[in-house]
Amino acid sequence: MAIGRGQLFRSFREGLLKNAPPTVGQGPTGKENSRLCEKMTGFSPGTQRYELCDVVNSCCIVCTESSIPINVLIMSIWCFIRMPPEILLKILSYLDALSLFSIGFTNKRFYEMAHNNGMWHKMYSAEYGHSKNWRPKRLDEVLDKLSAVVVQERPEGYWRRLYFRTMAGFNETKWRKELRDINPFTGLPSQTERILRSQRVTWEITVSDKWGLEGTFEQSRAYFSDSSVTVCWSSGRWPSFHQLSTLQLDGVKRQALSSPNINKPGWRSLMAKFDWDTISKSGQVIGRDQLVTLVLFSPSIVIGVWRGRWSIAFVMASFHYHRLVERSLLGTSMCPYSMPENKPPFDDMDPDSGLHGYTLRIILHNTVTQIMAGHFSQLYCSKSNETSTQEHTPLSGRISLPWKCEALEGTVENCCMMSLTLMDEYQNPFWCVSTPVCMALNSKEPSNDYEGQHFLIKYQDAEGKVRMDLVWLEEQRQYFLINLVVFIATAKVNKHFGRAY
Repeated sequence: MAIGRGQLFRSFREGLLKNAPPTVGQGPTGKENSRLCEKMTGFSPGTQRYELCDVVNSCCIVCTESSIPINVLIMSIWCFIRMPPEILLKILSYLDALSLFSIGFTNKRFYEMAHNNGMWHKMYSAEYGHSKNWRPKRLDEVLDKLSAVVVQERPEGYWRRLYFRTMAGFNETKWRKELRDINPFTGLPSQTERILRSQRVTWEITVSDKWGLEGTFEQSRAYFSDSSVTVCWSSGRWPSFHQLSTLQLDGVKRQALSSPNINKPGWRSLMAKFDWDTISKSGQVIGRDQLVTLVLFSPSIVIGVWRGRWSIAFVMASFHYHRLVERSLLGTSMCPYSMPENKPPFDDMDPDSGLHGYTLRIILHNTVTQIMAGHFSQLYCSKSNETSTQEHTPLSGRISLPWKCEALEGTVENCCMMSLTLMDEYQNPFWCVSTPVCMALNSKEPSNDYEGQHFLIKYQDAEGKVRMDLVWLEEQRQYFLINLVVFIATAKVNKHFGRAY
């Protein structure tokens, strides 16, 4: 872990740079470092106590091009390593949480010290503990002794894990209770937006190109609706679309500093990661205007690229509220949040359980306004797991997707965001989707009941698909939804309800 070693020995390097005599020529190579380390310390590669040599080699490689004499560097580190454990623990206690976490990967000795319960307990108490009210001095001494006993009784690494879990979801119990407040109209937690804002949750994208260069981009804007949030990233210098190697999406909980307008990076929760093969194979063009082309490569993420150059202009994503708070806070930087397993409802009295009683909430919107909101209840499935409705629903305005980057802005016609929430007969979320969609002219299957141009919006993934038929009535100058069909995968119904259809 270069981060932990670099932060630990930065002060040594700065001090030695000031006092070191000038040298000419290149620094020692890795083999020379090993030989010199063995000569200075008496440890050889392959022995149990070669940990020091490993640390020294890492530091020497970093300082190869500097003017630090290698013998001075090794002796300084040697003196540091041979300090008594009590002094080392005192020195490590001045590190912040990130540095202390990183230094634990240096060697076995630092690993044990970096898991010291006493240091993490003090850090936890200072960061998240309650402020002390005035108490008599003798009572404070008694409480400190009791606290020391409690700290030592905990297993190794307990307070370290508790610190990072608390960082990931500070007041986790409180916001979990708030998530139980369900909106009966949408079937989703009604306090999702407020919780995300109060927890200072933002979303970041990290991209790397084929040469290994990485860049992290903070969100530029976020638009909240009643069932999803649309996030845009447009600032910064993006690589060319064809040079992408990986794209990673993280939820970030930021820690507020003393200034209300400044945040420091906090807990990172991995939400999705894509490589170039996934982007290139699944990417499809869903719309364009005079400046940009929209490429959809994930059910929720669309990339806007400049026409003619294929360099990235912006990235836009739509996140459904279902489990969004947990996905944004309770994952780690390496593993995403694991969805809890669904327990099939027990109902042996209804032979058609899982085929009726569905409620559908579907919204078409963009980053500015809501275009359509439909609520359909008491839907049923046929044996082909098809749920349909033919209620006519008007659309307010044209279907479009406005975009904006640093200097330019525009609107892509016939594209928008679709947020779909399908609830089962128990009013629990069954299938939740939030994704960019496009509208295409339907000249092959027009309806004879309406005069006007017919259009089609389609979406499909592994769990189901959606088909929306629309017609443009010239007299009203308005779109109307004339048919809506939702197909559910049989495997999903069987798994959710414990059936074998």
